[in-house]
Parts: sequence; structure tokens; C-alpha cells
Amino acid sequence: HASNFEINGFTKNVSEKALAGIAHRHDMPMVTDLGSGTLIDLTSLHLPHETTVTEALKAGADLVTFSGDKLLGGPQAGIIAGRHDLIAKLKRNPMTRAMRPDKLTLVALQAVLSLYTDPSQLAVELPTFRWLCRDQEDIAGLADRMAAIVQDYCKEFDVAVMPAQSQIGSGALPSDTLASAALRITLAGRHRRPGRALIKLANAFRDLPLPVIGRIADDALWFDLRCLEDEGSFVENLKKLDVS
Repeated sequence: HASNFEINGFTKNVSEKALAGIAHRHDMPMVTDLGSGTLIDLTSLHLPHETTVTEALKAGADLVTFSGDKLLGGPQAGIIAGRHDLIAKLKRNPMTRAMRPDKLTLVALQAVLSLYTDPSQLAVELPTFRWLCRDQEDIAGLADRMAAIVQDYCKEFDVAVMPAQSQIGSGALPSDTLASAALRITLAGRHRRPGRALIKLANAFRDLPLPVIGRIADDALWFDLRCLEDEGSFVENLKKLDVS
């Protein structure tokens, strides 16, 4: 399973169906790690396709491992699905007791999984998919509103709204992006080496009571606003920004 990377060019993978056939001919179980582990066909939400847990099982996997967070949208956890007899063996392993999730994780996971009973509402009810499906025009409008406010707190910098590409996820879809909008913050005036000032500014944003994480690229500090929903809290948070 390719995770966090993608190979382009003359390359080919052995299919999971073929691997399952080899394993089963030798009386061995086939285990597939999906990493992100989506339960629905992402193309139904106009997102790039990612192998679902059901597809992996139908391809011949006896066990499928995947995350409870990431594309599933729940708490950080590891999930194993598949053949009942193999799951039963895993439950009897002494390591199960040491690695089992706590009750809070189980409650959070149950709440998220209950949303999957109505997939048509996932883009509304589940934050992960709500952010992934967010319209670029909506994000651009938000960026326009935030630019002037951020500019007031960053007097020595220039704040501009720029088109951007949101990376969906390093593990599952390392090269797929979504059209978005971002705030680009550059040091005002002409400076050959603005890096030190940008690093200081980035640290100031991270030191806020509610940390704001950006990235430095092309002599600018970038904030992709795809996941910003609570404008009021963001603006209130900026009052504690110390760029001195």
C-alpha cells in the first residue's frame, strides 16, 4: 500500500485480488492496510476515488486495517475489519488488552459511525467531509473578509488573498488537491531575505491561545482558510497576536 507517496511513469502494482489468490493457495490470510480507510465512495462527493473498506474485502482481503481518524473523520484509533474467525483470534491475543481503545474513544467513534447511516448528510454533519466539500467561492469570500482584519494586526506585512490548492491528505491521496483560497502574507517593502521575519510571524500565530498553523513558501506565510468556520473566534483570537 503506497502511503505518503506516489510513483508516476512506467510502474505497475500487483492487484490485491492477485495477492489474495496467492495467499489463499498457500492457506495464508491476506491482510491489507488501507491507512485512511474510507467507508464510502468518495466520488459520490465529487472527490478523488480512494479504495473503500468494502472494496478491499471484496477483492479478497481477509483482514483490513485502517484509521478511525483521517478520511473516516473520527477519533484517532486503529480499526480491524474482516473474517469473524480471524477477529476472534485477535481478541484472544494478550496484546489486545494493552492496545484496546478507552471508553471516550469508543463513544466518539460510535457517534461518527452513526452518521454513516445516512451518507447523503456526511458533507453537512461530518466536519472532515464538510471541509473537503467546501466550495471555493465560499472560501474566497471568507478570505476577503479576513484579509483586512489580519492586515490590522500585521502592520509590517502585506496581506493578500490568493488562489490556493488544499492537499487532501498525505497518507491516502498524497498528490490530489482541491481548489481553495488563502491569505498570503509577505514582508512589506523590498527585502532579499524575509525568511527570518516570516518565521517569527509564523511562531507568533502558533503561540496564540488557539494556535493558527500556516506554511512558509515562496517568501510568504500562507494560511489556507478551507477549515476555518468560526470567524468570530478567529478574530477574537487575533487580539492576542504579538508580532513585536
